[in-house]
Amino acid sequence: MLADFLIRNTAEVLTCAGPAPRRGKAQADARSISRAAVAAHEGRIVFIGFESLLSQEVELTPGATVVDARGGAVVPGFVDPHTHVVFSGDRREELRRRLAGLTYADIAADGGGILSTVVATRAATEERLAADTRRRLDEMLRCGTTTCEAKSGYGLTRESELKMLRVIRALAASHAMEISPTFMGAHEMPVEYRDRRRAYITLVVEDMIPTVAREGLAEWCDVFCENGVFTPDESRDILLAARAAGLKLRIHADELGLSGGSQVAAELPVRSADHLIFIDEEGADGLAKAGVVATLLPIASFYLKLGRFAPGRMLIASGVPVALATDVNPGGGFSPSMPFAMTLACFGMGLTFEEALVGATINAAYSLDRHDRVGSLEVGKQMDAVIVAGPAIDLIRVGADTIRAVIKKGRVIHHAD
Repeated sequence: MLADFLIRNTAEVLTCAGPAPRRGKAQADARSISRAAVAAHEGRIVFIGFESLLSQEVELTPGATVVDARGGAVVPGFVDPHTHVVFSGDRREELRRRLAGLTYADIAADGGGILSTVVATRAATEERLAADTRRRLDEMLRCGTTTCEAKSGYGLTRESELKMLRVIRALAASHAMEISPTFMGAHEMPVEYRDRRRAYITLVVEDMIPTVAREGLAEWCDVFCENGVFTPDESRDILLAARAAGLKLRIHADELGLSGGSQVAAELPVRSADHLIFIDEEGADGLAKAGVVATLLPIASFYLKLGRFAPGRMLIASGVPVALATDVNPGGGFSPSMPFAMTLACFGMGLTFEEALVGATINAAYSLDRHDRVGSLEVGKQMDAVIVAGPAIDLIRVGADTIRAVIKKGRVIHHAD
């Protein structure tokens, strides 16, 4: 077979190949092949196996790209299935206040939080939003992320939400990052609707969702089901309207308390229930039976100083497939790094390295319904990979230069040298 791209001289390749999603004991199955090579043609993998067998299987085309891993490990390109990467404004001053002792709720009550970003995002032009988001996507790429989800939700008006989604569409067409767009008009209750909640929900259900679906601007719909934000009944109404319009479903659930979000997730069911910091065993059992992915965001727990992480160990033991994400956002998702999310999952939630890697790759891809083409290294899938400058476990050496190169569709898009 012909190949125009090759990674050779590896210590091992952790393929994460096989069925998705991984759950229970299978979450730890990263499928390592020692001294392997990976070859691709026109962006798709055509060979993965022992390098000693490469010459029998693969013929390189003239001018093929050959990348020497120099004895490092190779893992699939990371998939980040929960980000709020599109926004304007700067809330780093809130971080200073949080470090001085104020809580997330204190800051929101004082005019900060999501609504602060809403004001700045409504005022921003599409050009400004796109430029700011492009810079953040570049940061994510350098950390090994090759596919991500991106939400609206900082507009909370019809035009502002559409503006955010148009920015996502433009970047998806022009940036190396593969982007899965999510409509999240139900991210917060706008100030102007605080005394007429039902009117805003009607706007989301009868105007925003149909427009987003008609214009093909989103693949997913998400809602923040939380005490003080959207109730389980309101969340259900919004998500059912989105499903009827042809959008797939996700939900923010049980982040700040037992909000009922995990019950809604299991009932509908949605593809992914995210955060889940306060989920209990009953909620976990419901997710497991419904086949819902638990997308956990330890970076948000860390920067919001919530004092606890989602019970990742319990969720895996309950048979819930666990994915990881960064939650890149202006108020609590200050790191673009999936390796940092993996580190916190290992040391804050009790996952093994292999469980965290599966959560950042094939399970994350399943969370976005892209597991047929990304999230693992196997024949027929996209040539999306990360070359590590040493053993794979070096990825959790925070602050070290552990990523040697990042590949997307058979093209080197970042190289540390």
